[in-house]
Amino acid sequence: MSTEMLDNSNNILSTQEIKDSKKNQRRRKLLALFFVTPLVIFIIVSFVLPIGTMLYRSFYNPTAAKLIPQTLSALSQWDEKSNQIPNADTLITFTQELKSLAKERKAGKLAEEINRSLPGSSSLIKFSARKIAKKSDQNLAEQGDQLLLALKKDKWKNPKLWRSIKKSGAIFTDRYYLTALDLKRNSEGEIVQRETKIYLKLFWKSLKIALYITLLTIIIGYPISYYLSTAPTKTANILMVFVLLPFWTSLLVRTTSWIALLQTNGVVNSTLQSLHMITEPMDMLYNQFSTILAMTHILLPFMILPLYSVMKGIDPSYFRAALSLGGKPIPAFIRIYMPMTVPGISAGALLVFIISIGYYITPALVGGTDGQMISNIIAFHMQSSNNWELAAALGSLLLGLIIIIYWIYDRFVGISNIKLG
Repeated sequence: MSTEMLDNSNNILSTQEIKDSKKNQRRRKLLALFFVTPLVIFIIVSFVLPIGTMLYRSFYNPTAAKLIPQTLSALSQWDEKSNQIPNADTLITFTQELKSLAKERKAGKLAEEINRSLPGSSSLIKFSARKIAKKSDQNLAEQGDQLLLALKKDKWKNPKLWRSIKKSGAIFTDRYYLTALDLKRNSEGEIVQRETKIYLKLFWKSLKIALYITLLTIIIGYPISYYLSTAPTKTANILMVFVLLPFWTSLLVRTTSWIALLQTNGVVNSTLQSLHMITEPMDMLYNQFSTILAMTHILLPFMILPLYSVMKGIDPSYFRAALSLGGKPIPAFIRIYMPMTVPGISAGALLVFIISIGYYITPALVGGTDGQMISNIIAFHMQSSNNWELAAALGSLLLGLIIIIYWIYDRFVGISNIKLG
């Protein structure tokens, strides 16, 4: 009897211990969630929501649909493949809505939207809105179609203009992605190549410049990192201050310093001329050369620091052992030491490449027309042309391009694919 009571008591204690253990585990999970929640909120607010908004705006454009809803509803019954303009009722509806927009000073927004589908139509719509705004509502209801056609009738009688108005009214559209890829839809709705390629060339130029900068930072940063990792601690600490010094200087100051150095009468040209090495100033500013040079200087610490951290952890006895076994210094360095630094090269290369392909300030200041990158065009559409949808499409394509390049890099050149020795 006492044995059974003892067993029951042990079972009760075991059950209680299990409950206490589960309770403590839940408490630890809640505590961990409490500490992680601010970070999750920060990532959502600063990363997920902006990117999600950008992706959404790249194909969502309700501007024209909100400005002329009745006209677009009437145009949905119109056969846009015909060579005839919409009927009189549709023209009257559009005239009335155009007058309302003119009174509310929103005709300019409509003109901008339609002008993106049909360049040159902005001035026509603004001119017509000013003229129609002076007419009475009774005249518009009775003969609004005639009033509209009387204004530059050769243009308002063009079916191509009405196709553009109908196209601009689509809330969800692929037009901005097609524009970003230098494509468009013809009158039959087929996707065709644009006459001039703008954005694809900019994407390719941005990739090329980012690749040049990455290679230059590897070439320059590798020997510097190696020397820092093998130098005495006191010397390495002093030299590391010079590596970190750019982080303590304003980016704008560093960029404008390159303008002072590279301009026609700058330090470099003046020095070369005084040494009689050149007779005329060289064109070193506002081109791809100045962009690559300035950005290599700015991004070099992002290559040196990952390389230095990896090299500092490599045991130098491996290299000495290779030399003691009869290996020559250069082959031993390439076969033994360099493969162990691949993680630092990979981290630095990815960091420099991703930062450089989306850089904006430096190309804008020293690049000129020839040295501008795709980020400068995205900023132009956001700040000057107010074409946020096209800017969002370009940004989405740039994001997708970086993800694809990273996947290819990780698939074929990643650390897991590298064999030592």
